[in-house]
Amino acid sequence: MRLFGSLALAASLALAGAPARAQDAHGAAPAAPTAQPSAVDTSSAATVGGTSAAVGTAEQHGAAPTTVADVAAQGHAASPAQAVDIITPHITDAHAIEYPCISGDYAMLTCEAHLPTGWIVPIGSYQLDLSPTKHVVMMLLASLIACVVLIGAARAHKRHSHAAGHPKGFAAGIEAMVLYIRDEVALKNLGHHGEKYVPFILTLFFFILFANLLGLIPYGSTATGNISVTAMLAIITFLVVEFAGMRAQGIGYLNTIFYWNKDLPIYMRIPMFLIMSPIELVGKIAKPFALAIRLFANMTAGHIVVLALIGLIFLFRSAASGAPFLAASAIMVLELFVAFLQAFIFALLSSVFIGQIREAHH
Repeated sequence: MRLFGSLALAASLALAGAPARAQDAHGAAPAAPTAQPSAVDTSSAATVGGTSAAVGTAEQHGAAPTTVADVAAQGHAASPAQAVDIITPHITDAHAIEYPCISGDYAMLTCEAHLPTGWIVPIGSYQLDLSPTKHVVMMLLASLIACVVLIGAARAHKRHSHAAGHPKGFAAGIEAMVLYIRDEVALKNLGHHGEKYVPFILTLFFFILFANLLGLIPYGSTATGNISVTAMLAIITFLVVEFAGMRAQGIGYLNTIFYWNKDLPIYMRIPMFLIMSPIELVGKIAKPFALAIRLFANMTAGHIVVLALIGLIFLFRSAASGAPFLAASAIMVLELFVAFLQAFIFALLSSVFIGQIREAHH
């Protein structure tokens, strides 16, 4: 992964300077720094989905385009030398949703639908912005897909069981996945009487899975590549873990924060309390922190690697472009596996943390 990361960084830097070098190689004069706003390389931007950056570049020079076609119409007579950032708009959040559109010359382009803004809720001297963003929409879409898929599978399971005595097809596949997460992941780590936490573990798994998969489809975005989303998932898990500890251990839950080992003599108990209690507290905070960073970093790094390899295809513009194309295809297959793996790891670690804090009671 470090090798791919280095390759991604090199590709990003090379892509940023590629247009100017290509122009120099053909003998044309490089664009002067004080020239009029230049046109964006619209063919590359449209092909790789870099419309947001292209439009943003044009807007910085005073124009107000909404599609790549507008950019081309305004600047087709100017110099075509302009670097386009195709990575940042894909992995960052925004107040707009990208969707496919067709220009006058029947070229497939990317347009943007702006989301409502200004949903400000004043809380004392602080203003809380509740305006929806692209990742919020993706989270809602992932939740909706999870509900439709699971409820549909449950109804199909009931219908098939009534007609044939057993589920089949899609319902059987979803049932196998649910049973594996319940029996092999949740119950084995939650311990005795841990069935009540199984729905929470299944909800985490399927929500994260569909949120990860949405980033692999064209014009989609990975909400789990946003540290705010993963942090909130980790905070919810942290609250469930601590609630499970309080419910299982009662007053003994305080021992998970304040280290008071009754097996030690009193003259050792007090210094150990002063030394170990801060460590216990740090350990509690480290668990959700690790959950949030692990999911965020894995989902973001994969998309950067894929986009950088796609950038290399346009950088080479020769038979050598086949190598990054094959590498990007392989990484996309790996990303599909990573989407399932990261959802599985988040559900597994959540089960382990809940089971650990309940272990002292049982």
